[in-house]
Amino acid sequence: MIVRPLEPSDRTAWNRLWGGYLAFYETDLDPAVTNRTWARLHDPAEPVHGLVAVRDRAVVGITHHVFHRSTWSAGSYCYLEDLFTDPAARGLGVATALIEATAATATEAGATKLYWQTHVGNTIARHLYDQLATHDGFIVYERDLPT
Repeated sequence: MIVRPLEPSDRTAWNRLWGGYLAFYETDLDPAVTNRTWARLHDPAEPVHGLVAVRDRAVVGITHHVFHRSTWSAGSYCYLEDLFTDPAARGLGVATALIEATAATATEAGATKLYWQTHVGNTIARHLYDQLATHDGFIVYERDLPT
């Protein structure tokens, strides 16, 4: 398995995995948002980036990460926003490889922290995450804003 940056030729595989990710979180996005996300992932001026895991020439996992400034560090932070593994490839180390590659990318970019969140009920993922990072006890609050 290799992990590499997302490429324009990955669109069909990305669509499939992105759709699976959205279904997992019971979310339906306007196709315009998906298209904008895809465009941002390939725009060098954007702080949003993507990686894919490839096994036997098939894309079996995706991750998206965002770099941002922090008031608690001279460097930037890296937020691992999305992570999804093809259900047929689960248990093969895909998620671990994607997280480690994101950490390496963040380190190379000078980030001082990599962080992510998941739903409290996502117990399988949380078991893995507990091995790779520390849960610091913070609770995330969200508030939708008018558009």
